[in-house]
Amino acid sequence: MTKQKILPIVSLLSGAAAWGIAWYPYRLLEQAGMQGELSTALAYSVALLIGLLLFWRQIRISEILHPSAWILLGINLGAGWTSVAYVLGIIHGEVVRVLLLFYLAPLWTILFSRILLQERLSKQGYLIILFSLAGALLLLWQPEGGLPLPTSYGDWMGLSGGFAFALTNVLIRKDQQHTIHLKLLAVLSGAALIGWIATLFMGNTAGITHFSASVWLLLFGTGGLVFFLSIVLQYGMTHVPANQAIVIMLFELVVAAIAAYFLADESLTGRDWAGGLMIVSASLFSARINQDHGH
Repeated sequence: MTKQKILPIVSLLSGAAAWGIAWYPYRLLEQAGMQGELSTALAYSVALLIGLLLFWRQIRISEILHPSAWILLGINLGAGWTSVAYVLGIIHGEVVRVLLLFYLAPLWTILFSRILLQERLSKQGYLIILFSLAGALLLLWQPEGGLPLPTSYGDWMGLSGGFAFALTNVLIRKDQQHTIHLKLLAVLSGAALIGWIATLFMGNTAGITHFSASVWLLLFGTGGLVFFLSIVLQYGMTHVPANQAIVIMLFELVVAAIAAYFLADESLTGRDWAGGLMIVSASLFSARINQDHGH
């Protein structure tokens, strides 16, 4: 395997591992009294500021106004909702359960890849969709009856965040006209924008000046981590096919499961693990769709 192929994969793996524990600082900020909407807005504002300071020379107005600018806007809004939903989900729900629903993203990636990248879906692709949905239904099924729908706020955030994540990944892959730097700034600004809108909507700005120095230090550190992870993942997603990228990112689940057990004393039921295993298995098979079609 050439260096050009190894580096993007290593970037995705390292980014996925770091995201597997990135939920913990947000939990600590929540415990300190900073709501998830506000911590998302502030952390991504810090990350955006770092990005602007480092890459302002790479920004070209002509590039922003390129006819494909609609893709950049889609990345902006999709990444914004992905980030907000991720943070709110892992704060208010069970970490691994939320991430399992989040990682239904390969299902949505297959559909978006067909629409936006013209990747033809094979019979295997349809089986993967069915297997993913079966895993989700098992994960969401409640013994007391009722429809197998998300039953908590965290579940809904995980599910909707995964949908937006898949769309964002496919758009990043599709957008070969803009530089990695500009796509990175689109991701960070989108997360900051949607975070601030959610903060204002929820009225969580009260008391923003009353947090201790240690809370602000943790926040700035989280912002720096977000910037680092964003640029690493941008590089990987730009150079790796969308379905393969989403599979590599599943490594986050392994790290998150271990971290949630030791840091948050969380565990899943047997049914949760069975449903999650089906989702992960379907995701692993989804990597072969691109290979089969030579994409």
